[in-house]
Amino acid sequence: MKISDFRSDTVTCPTDEMRSAMASAEVGDDVLDGDPTVARLEAFAAEWLGKEGSLFVPSGTMANQVALGAWTRPGDELICERGAHIVNYEAGASGYLHGLQSITLAGQLGALDADEVRSAIKPDFIHCPKTGVVCMEQTHMSSGGSVVPMTSMVAVKELCSESGVPVHLDGARLGNAEAASGVSAAAWAATADSVSVCLSKGLGAPVGSLVAGDADFLLRARVVRKRLGGWMRQAGIIAAGGLYALENHRERLGEDHALAKELAARLDQFDGLSCDPSAVQTNLVIVEVSSGAPALAEQLGLRGVRVMALSPGTLRFVTHMDVGADDLDALERSLQEIFGG
Repeated sequence: MKISDFRSDTVTCPTDEMRSAMASAEVGDDVLDGDPTVARLEAFAAEWLGKEGSLFVPSGTMANQVALGAWTRPGDELICERGAHIVNYEAGASGYLHGLQSITLAGQLGALDADEVRSAIKPDFIHCPKTGVVCMEQTHMSSGGSVVPMTSMVAVKELCSESGVPVHLDGARLGNAEAASGVSAAAWAATADSVSVCLSKGLGAPVGSLVAGDADFLLRARVVRKRLGGWMRQAGIIAAGGLYALENHRERLGEDHALAKELAARLDQFDGLSCDPSAVQTNLVIVEVSSGAPALAEQLGLRGVRVMALSPGTLRFVTHMDVGADDLDALERSLQEIFGG
């Protein structure tokens, strides 16, 4: 049975060209002497993001946690949007690893309101925790891959700069925001003091993420990366996949966005499913299911279509470079069988 896998854009397999780049990568011990391919990836990413430098780490969760560890001390507070990945899908790492407590604010499709952030920042008072960092997310996963408006992000950054609070941007799918908006990754990253990006989401690399910032930040971040076990040896083999992805796969992300809109239009035809195609901005499609999202996901899985249930009433579909029009046809046929259409 052919599998059509819409669970995530992390399920992609390396292309033949990417595998070739990985197999022929120049490597070295990155901990002792430096790995030349890792160095090239970090330099390329830093230029793309408009930052002084970047660090290669195994995962997006680690990239975010390296940033939190570099900016904060135990007992500090983290401010973020209520649906943020950094507090909902990283296994409580900010509290477990760094002793942070989180203040979550209601956002509008992932966008924080600067006035609400201002109210949440604690005064310099011995009875209050220090506000250690404010986190934003681009694109915003819980809002269906929405692109957070630049005006909102600039307002939050300006407020935080005035208040002396650093800003971290979880840019796991920043390439998708760049493709959807036409705004450069560097311009988005300029709204934060540090930024993380994931090479295995959308871009098609098998593993790896980056965290970028200025020189002082990177000095602290290297220590946190070491403590978390994220400084790797001959990592050039996997870094080569990430470098190939950045150099060759960013331009095609718009294809995933177009496919996601088509997917949403097909799903919205079925009674019992609700999805507004006009609300789809990038490669994520959130579908409301009138009865039993997990059960529907299971029925689709039996027919070779894999999808993720986010809640009892919602399914998440993600388009990526390993699905195409044939997979949409398979999905539609499966739904017709299930719903009797």
